[in-house]
Amino acid sequence: MNRKMIFRGIVLIVVIGAAYRLFTSQPEYTLTHVTGLTMGTIQYNVKYLGEDVPNYKAEFDSILVAFNQSLSTYIPSSEISTLNQTGILSSPSKMFMDVLDKSKVIYETTDGAFDPTVGPLVSAWGFGADKKPTIPDSASVDSLMLNIGFSKIRLDQPIRMDSAMYLDFSAIAKGYAVDLLAEYLEGKGFTNYMVEIGGEVRAQGSNEQGEVWKIGIEDPMVAIDERKLLAIVQLKDLSMATSGNYRSYYKLGDRTIAHTIDPRTGYNTNHRLLSASVFAKDCMTADAYATAFMVLGVEGAKQVMESSSLEGFLIYQTENGDLQSFVSAGIRPLMEMNKLEGN
Repeated sequence: MNRKMIFRGIVLIVVIGAAYRLFTSQPEYTLTHVTGLTMGTIQYNVKYLGEDVPNYKAEFDSILVAFNQSLSTYIPSSEISTLNQTGILSSPSKMFMDVLDKSKVIYETTDGAFDPTVGPLVSAWGFGADKKPTIPDSASVDSLMLNIGFSKIRLDQPIRMDSAMYLDFSAIAKGYAVDLLAEYLEGKGFTNYMVEIGGEVRAQGSNEQGEVWKIGIEDPMVAIDERKLLAIVQLKDLSMATSGNYRSYYKLGDRTIAHTIDPRTGYNTNHRLLSASVFAKDCMTADAYATAFMVLGVEGAKQVMESSSLEGFLIYQTENGDLQSFVSAGIRPLMEMNKLEGN
């Protein structure tokens, strides 16, 4: 063996040895888990890893208070309540504009399947605050449709809309709240965290075992008071949001009324899609598209995924009542199915 080859071997050993010492001398990161309530009774969970990490609960709560003051329809003085009450909003906050701008994009890319002005129709079908089962007649639906349509909002500041319209960001807001907390952690230099609010999740890096964060997706066919996982997904540097009809419906006579109302028609959807999980970089995007997919149905959701960078997991019933699933190609290697394998 010549001297050059011996030298190369020594360098390789030295580099490997240095790398080993570097990784083994890293400090052990500890997990901090912060919980609380937001949007009334919705629980949030934030987990993050670091060395001598402070507890950021006060900071998280402060962010979520500002979030609610901007976007909660239950707070009379919030920005969105002001717009709903007066038809005008001057000098909207960045939070409000972030959600408004994203809503516009998704409204357009889904041909109106995602529409934050659909609230009056949702209430008319018995899924409002009073949750009184009812089936509106066609005249009532036609009347309400006159004031449905995100495109009718004038987005130039000040923001304006007809006084008969009603804006509600509930189908996108939880995802945005997740993003706000995640971005706060990233601003503090954290690269290993998981943020969850009401089932919407954003995860970065690894958990305390050094493994990719794993998130469960429920089986929509079990009884309403049961919980059973249908699949587990590895969520690394991704967000996930799930929407479904399987826990929000009522029976009136011989009809089953699902809570998903198509803002383009005014009537509840009539397809076999039970649950849609959407994966995207930010949770606000995933949240809104999950809602839109429940309006679009299986084939419509697939078309949107094919024309975008979104990944999705759809659970639906076949004509004979069997449970089936579709997993987009990009997310398939990260999915562990407990029951289904079909696409």
